[in-house]
Amino acid sequence: MKKLAHLACSLLLLLAAPAWADISRDSAIATAQQVTAGRVLAVEKATHDGRPVWRVKVLTPQAEVKVVLVDAISGRRL
Repeated sequence: MKKLAHLACSLLLLLAAPAWADISRDSAIATAQQVTAGRVLAVEKATHDGRPVWRVKVLTPQAEVKVVLVDAISGRRL
């Protein structure tokens, strides 16, 4: 019974937690690829000026590594 109560509480906390982002990881990758026409090397959650962002590291066709920040709420490139 104790395990069931613990599981139920954990589930309620999980459901009550706000979503981290409206924009998915895949959408952030697509935005970065459209902007740079490059190959994605890494994607991670981050914050920029207190806002949640996707930090997408891209290798451009010119062999440059660029970091593209995509707003996790609006999907706009920063």
